[in-house]
Amino acid sequence: MRIGIIVKLQGSVVQASRKLKDYLTERPKPKGIDVLCGLKHFAIITYAVPTERFQGIFPDRFKLDTVEIDGQEMGLISVVPFIDVDFTSAVFPFPKFTMGQTNYRIYIIDTETGERCVWFLGTTLDSWTLAVPRYLWNLPWYAGKVNFDCTLNKANGLYEKYSMKTLSDWAETSVDLVQSEHGRLEFPGFPDVESALVYLTHPLAGFYYRRDGKLGMYRVWHKELEVKSAQLISANFMLLSDLGIVKTVEQNSPYSVLIEPINEFTIYLPPATIG
Repeated sequence: MRIGIIVKLQGSVVQASRKLKDYLTERPKPKGIDVLCGLKHFAIITYAVPTERFQGIFPDRFKLDTVEIDGQEMGLISVVPFIDVDFTSAVFPFPKFTMGQTNYRIYIIDTETGERCVWFLGTTLDSWTLAVPRYLWNLPWYAGKVNFDCTLNKANGLYEKYSMKTLSDWAETSVDLVQSEHGRLEFPGFPDVESALVYLTHPLAGFYYRRDGKLGMYRVWHKELEVKSAQLISANFMLLSDLGIVKTVEQNSPYSVLIEPINEFTIYLPPATIG
């Protein structure tokens, strides 16, 4: 697999051209307690902000995977809401669960391996099953009451309405999106659309601080995500403003918004503890 790089020219940061075929792999065979799940109403709402806002968030082993926009080096952070549907064992017959979830992730590079991945700030989950990742594996997962109100036009596959709200002490959230047949995929700082989609949709590894302060890592697998552009009507992501990463007044001006009505992920468990 070819690893994309960032090229620096005369002080500028230029994202390299990437082809998705270089990053698609066969699904590692699930085993043990690995999980298979569908992700419904899957959205990626991304913000581009100055790099200094990420200082001290992750260890020195990692560096921001930056882009240059209007002559300024920027880091990207995404909010990813969805509903887990048919969440079940990938190996054994097992009950299926449905639950709302929102992930918060920063795009980084692992300097030890060169792999493009994400720094996982945490997630809100609307399910009693939260106890397993939170207490058994010390994942930064938090309780939240999640509500989706979505209307999908079956004729064209676009959302006429996409509304999600989360009540949570850790990360209260509200976001309203809509799609149009005239929506376009545009990604400043990338040489082409495909390179940006590899960056935004295909990191398969995530690192995070466990609740006990140790470094953790998880891996997932999925096929190519068939996302389309969307427009943000309004957003309020409390976690991003509380951390000073994306100010409240900036949250209605995202870098990009992508939606796919449903996809399928394989999650490899248990997550690893590093060091």
